Amino acid sequence: MSEIIEERSAANIAYWEQLGCRFTDVDRIFDDCMAEATRLLSKEGVQLYLENARMIGKMGRGSEPLLVYLEEAPVVASLVGESVLVEIKDFAIFLSQNTNFKAIVPFLQTLAAVTRRLPTLEQLRCYFKLLKQMLDQTTGSVHGHHKTFPSPGLPDLLKQAPKILSVLSLEGLKQWVAYGVSYYSDHPERQMEYFSLQSADSKAVLQRERHGTLLVDHDRKLDMYLRALWQESDYLIPYSVAFDELRKPMPYFDSMGIRLPDVYDDFEDVKGIDRYRAALAHMAAHRRWSQKMVVDNWSPPQRMAVETFEDLRVELLAIRQYPGLKKLFVALHPLPDEQGLALTDASLVRLRLALLSRAILDESFVVHNAVIADFVQRFFAEMATGISSSANMASLALLFIAKTRRQTDALPFTYFDNTEVSYRDDNRHLWIYIEQGDDEEDTFEHLAEQKQKDEIEALPPRHYHEWDYANQSYRPDWVSLYESAHPQASPQAVEKILEKHAALAKRLKAILEALKPQQKVRVRYQEEGSELDLDVAIRSLIDLKSGSQPDMRINMSHKNDGRNIAVSLVLDLSQSLNEKAAGSEQTILELSQEAVTLLAWTIDKLDDKFAIAGFHSNTRHDVRFLHMKGYEESFDAPVKSRISAMQAGYSTRMGAAMRHAAHYLSAQKADKKLMLVLTDGEPADIDVSDQQLLIQDSHQAVKELAAEGIYSYCINLDSKADAYVADIFGKQYTIIDHVDRLPEKLPQIFMTLTK
Repeated sequence: MSEIIEERSAANIAYWEQLGCRFTDVDRIFDDCMAEATRLLSKEGVQLYLENARMIGKMGRGSEPLLVYLEEAPVVASLVGESVLVEIKDFAIFLSQNTNFKAIVPFLQTLAAVTRRLPTLEQLRCYFKLLKQMLDQTTGSVHGHHKTFPSPGLPDLLKQAPKILSVLSLEGLKQWVAYGVSYYSDHPERQMEYFSLQSADSKAVLQRERHGTLLVDHDRKLDMYLRALWQESDYLIPYSVAFDELRKPMPYFDSMGIRLPDVYDDFEDVKGIDRYRAALAHMAAHRRWSQKMVVDNWSPPQRMAVETFEDLRVELLAIRQYPGLKKLFVALHPLPDEQGLALTDASLVRLRLALLSRAILDESFVVHNAVIADFVQRFFAEMATGISSSANMASLALLFIAKTRRQTDALPFTYFDNTEVSYRDDNRHLWIYIEQGDDEEDTFEHLAEQKQKDEIEALPPRHYHEWDYANQSYRPDWVSLYESAHPQASPQAVEKILEKHAALAKRLKAILEALKPQQKVRVRYQEEGSELDLDVAIRSLIDLKSGSQPDMRINMSHKNDGRNIAVSLVLDLSQSLNEKAAGSEQTILELSQEAVTLLAWTIDKLDDKFAIAGFHSNTRHDVRFLHMKGYEESFDAPVKSRISAMQAGYSTRMGAAMRHAAHYLSAQKADKKLMLVLTDGEPADIDVSDQQLLIQDSHQAVKELAAEGIYSYCINLDSKADAYVADIFGKQYTIIDHVDRLPEKLPQIFMTLTK
């Protein structure tokens, strides 16, 4: 630990002392966590982050909660605001003190993934509230015991929360949890099956609650809709009605963003995504054409009328620009019943305005009330002037209220049937209050707190899921992977390897000549090229002479008709490579270094795009991915110096490394994408006791790569690999029993795979 502190910057030494931690595994990742925290948080946020981390580390629950908090908390705070750090700490301590300490790690581990599905502080607080309600109802409730044991289903619920929120809204999650608590609170085993999504009931209720279109799944598409049609762009912030049943929120916008429901169900023939488009079109029209108005002296009915007339004005202006919106607006507009005007025991202001609104939008809807019909005509007359404004519409709306007023409008009971237009916002943007009250002030502290941070050289960790074969589901954001360039040494070691294997290189060179693409093909009809295409040029000249438009693509070029391959070589750099190879004076690491050098030389001679990286791990919190060569780099001195410095240590968390290498390989433009994994043993790590867990995760990674068009192949140096390597790679592997032959075998295997 002292060596790490000596290399640590002065700022990080101060941060480390402030944390007051003596966990060795925390010490190793601390600098990387602080690099991410200082990139994502303000100075005050970093202090808050460390204060809460210190308290979590002192809970007496080991290093795991602190490790996860350090990794996950900055991302969560960057999404919903730094004030959430205190709430995260408070909830973790609450779990620790409430006999539910085993739920702390899954709570923290999945929080970033949950926050991406619930990207506002308001929604996240509703999520915390839901967890507390579930905990209160299930902790110590079996067979009448008084809170002496933890909630059986809470850890499983927390593990599954990201998956459930990927298909359910927050309201759907609330209903799904309520069912499980109601039916299985007295049955711990069945409760665990329900909340881990293993029981038939659990899946059936999930499907029952799964409905509608989630905003979080379509925010990018809707942002493009705003940009393309309205030249607008803003935060799309979801809200849920699940925890606010008395006061149903409505869409609205202000200077901080656009608020929309987190889910829209299909409405008759209108898809949920089109309901979002209607709401955005309505608000975009307000942003373009509405003006603010002083509202202090208007009564609620007057303000309601002004809202309706202004809504209709901007909608008609939008329809003039995009006529297709009319069909969408009419389809979503309620069909009010005019016979309701005969009621004498209710306020009918909303009904009269709904009748007016429908008649203006839908010419086929006939209103028989003479006063309402008259104001429909007045509205169109005002719009026909071409100079309509918000103020003009307000005058017309106030006159409408004066002309249609009834004594019953003062009654407490209001007629609501078929009067609510769901896609319209609450119009808070229209009003100016000279004497502003507390309830008129709306702010988004979590957005205001976000500040631009200076860029730092250190890359933040990447979080990758990991496959849990027992539950047949992913553990979201389970692995933290840190990437960096591999340290360098003198490139002379690689040069000596090439000299040592000069005879082998000479033999390989003859094979390489046969593999290189020889045949060239013409690429015709080019405006620019290496030579003139006479046939096309003559035809163009004839067209020109005859008065026709000539084809100007009269040149041609040539290209090789052959290899178009991108290769990623992923090296296992775990501790076992330091062992002596059987029958050799060299270590497995030294032989691997020679093999990689010859393979890199081989691929370079073939002009294939390739990258080299090594990996090792020290628990799921600390997977290191070390770049030795990038796709755009040449096989030159800097690359050779990194290969020369190859070192081995720690364990082998293969799945995460393969997923990260695939992140770069999938971005390459190539006809064939090959990932070669060189390893000397099975996937393993010190925090995993189930031998099959990382084997099955690596197998799942192979399947994921195949789905992306990446062919993965393993070269295994373990003579006992037959017991597990097929479980990971199927038939896509070679076992090299005599490791001393690796430098010769590896290039040959590559050439066979890419022949």
